[in-house]
Amino acid sequence: MRWQLVDRIESLVPGESAVGYRCYPADSPFFEDHFPGFPVVPGVLIMESLAQVSGKLIGYTVRKQRGDWPFPILSMANNVKFRKFVRPDQDIRLETRITSLRDEMAAVQVRAKIGKKVHAQAEQIFVFNAVPLNDPEEMARVEALERMHLKALWPGYPEES
Repeated sequence: MRWQLVDRIESLVPGESAVGYRCYPADSPFFEDHFPGFPVVPGVLIMESLAQVSGKLIGYTVRKQRGDWPFPILSMANNVKFRKFVRPDQDIRLETRITSLRDEMAAVQVRAKIGKKVHAQAEQIFVFNAVPLNDPEEMARVEALERMHLKALWPGYPEES
């Protein structure tokens, strides 16, 4: 994934929850403009980091439950709240919990925390296979990439999966 905005996944419990981390280094180019003299991580990047952890949780859960990788795509964010600024070089804890899982979609509750304080939260809705992959070879290739990314992020990734 070219825009990987998760550094690592600490835990992932299929069908339930996951915890990941992201730190945006002070030399990231967007800090020059967001905001000069008071750099903060753009909220959209925090939401995307949360969505990426959620996507890994959803993808792995569906793979374990029904045998295919659903390729979850963020389609909606509800009740988004940014409570505190996230500054450069802060380690953001990315928490996600599945609240609904259906054949074609999933909903999760997400929170971004620094220490014990919630800095952002939302409900995120994902749809599956918005553009279906009908070619079995292409499906296998994309699933292999998803597995490779998950394995790189999550030290606890089971080898037999």
